[in-house]
Amino acid sequence: MRRATDRKSSKTKRFVILTVVAMMVVMLALTFLLCCYILKAESHVRCVSILNVASERVAKTISGMEMNAMNVFDEVQKHLDSPEAVIAALKGKTTLNPDIKGYFAAFEPDYFPQRGKWFQPYIYKAEDFSQYVETQVGSGSEDYTKSELYVRAKGQGTSFWSEPYYYYDGSDMSGHYCSFMTPLYDADGKLACICGADMTFEWLTKELKQIDYTSKQNEQLNKYLLEKEPDFYTVVMNNDGTCIAHPEGKGLLLKDKQVINDLKQHKSGTVEMIVGGKPVTVYYGPIKNIDWSVAVVAPVQDIPQPVILAGLALFVVAVLGIIVILKLVTI
Repeated sequence: MRRATDRKSSKTKRFVILTVVAMMVVMLALTFLLCCYILKAESHVRCVSILNVASERVAKTISGMEMNAMNVFDEVQKHLDSPEAVIAALKGKTTLNPDIKGYFAAFEPDYFPQRGKWFQPYIYKAEDFSQYVETQVGSGSEDYTKSELYVRAKGQGTSFWSEPYYYYDGSDMSGHYCSFMTPLYDADGKLACICGADMTFEWLTKELKQIDYTSKQNEQLNKYLLEKEPDFYTVVMNNDGTCIAHPEGKGLLLKDKQVINDLKQHKSGTVEMIVGGKPVTVYYGPIKNIDWSVAVVAPVQDIPQPVILAGLALFVVAVLGIIVILKLVTI
């Protein structure tokens, strides 16, 4: 009778100990999974913070470029009395922003009869950037008043940024551009001309490089980062999902229909995709006052090596503890 009681007591003891061991294993696994989740959440918050900073900085830079361009346009509007005064006004403030390649004023047909039907002075930087060069655009074979941008500016009546485009004429002016446009009116409220400022995307590429460098050097932003160096880069996207500017001059295309819809509606979001053969998460969000979006491209968050090593160490300790407990039970 006593032996039966002892066996029953031993079985109960083993059951309790094995239950405790099983609970320890489950708690260890849950703790490890929780740590992984927290690390991914921390990475998400960091990327969103970088996205917000990048969006604000690019918006601020664009706003400054608009202001400088408007200063030039205001000078043109003050000197609509003669074509010579217009050209002088364009030249007078062209040094306000070194990132703007050229300025133009496309006048309504016969606005200055002495200059003919088409008058569009264009002031641009020489190839060596030592001076500005004046050219005349527009002719019977090249009626700028029928161009998409001219028609849009005339009909819209307000300032706007053009879609990115590629211009080629075989000279140093060839390249990828975007133009800031605005219509100008004379004292009688009649449309005089459409003014524009052309710029390449070199300034935006430099801005993105600076944003990435500043973010990677930010001690507060990367205070609890377990990796040696954060791995991400920032790009600017058009609302059709194409990449306007990349810090390394590479391309990136967002094809997901929901993402493109978000870009057109100025919404934020994330999408996972393959870039350069590697899985990445793209965090995207709008830029104020322009139909562009900023995107932060970061590798899909793997479990950092320090966490893996810590998990293995805990696993080994747990296994050793279980072995010891089991031996004690069998004694």
